[in-house]
Amino acid sequence: MYTALGMPCDVQTGDPLPPFFHQLYFWTPQLPGTLGRDGHPKVGGLIPDMGLPRRMWAGGRLQFDAPLRAGVPAERRSVCEAATRKEGRSGPLAVVTLRHEIWQDGAVCLLEWQDLVYRADAGLTPGSPMADTNEDEARDVPFDPTLLFRYSALTFNGHRIHYDVPYARDVEGYAGLVVHGPLLAQYLMLMAEEAFGPLTQFSFRATAPLMDFETATLCRRGRTLWVRGPDGRQCMVAEA
Repeated sequence: MYTALGMPCDVQTGDPLPPFFHQLYFWTPQLPGTLGRDGHPKVGGLIPDMGLPRRMWAGGRLQFDAPLRAGVPAERRSVCEAATRKEGRSGPLAVVTLRHEIWQDGAVCLLEWQDLVYRADAGLTPGSPMADTNEDEARDVPFDPTLLFRYSALTFNGHRIHYDVPYARDVEGYAGLVVHGPLLAQYLMLMAEEAFGPLTQFSFRATAPLMDFETATLCRRGRTLWVRGPDGRQCMVAEA
């Protein structure tokens, strides 16, 4: 993961991991027959089946109580905290919130809430808001299919929008491969930690997809962070 993100790596057992690196762990591999058409495990277990096929990671919130440490056994306990179906401007959608507790050495180190959105195949595409341009700090980050493939492999994410161009374009209607929302959030967390030191809380919300052929601008003003696309659209907002 360090190498994929272009970071120097010298990790020893017991060293604190960067924020959000727990995405590398707690894989839940499924047999081929238990996967949906998009490559994700079929809904109906922890995530209820809401009758909507298109999945997106819409955002999340994290509370860091103690750093997770490399090479130390850990346990994740997960529950579905809420599942609601409603009508949005782009058609029917379902919002599912998962809560994860991650334990090491008999104590909770991290609380995470994941907000997942499910949409119908048909329907309008929500408009993309324009991002602010009054940041105090900005840096450009390019993306490409290799990075998306490596991140999918490292996080055991089988969602085809990140590596299958015909599926992303023809079935889900994107212009290309979609950059993972958690990958954008990962970059923003690293930016926030660089500015403020170890994080205690972080929240983020995806507002528009970013494609693999686009360069993102990571922006920060105080404790507010966001991702701006090359055309000025806002792809993600966050608070540290």
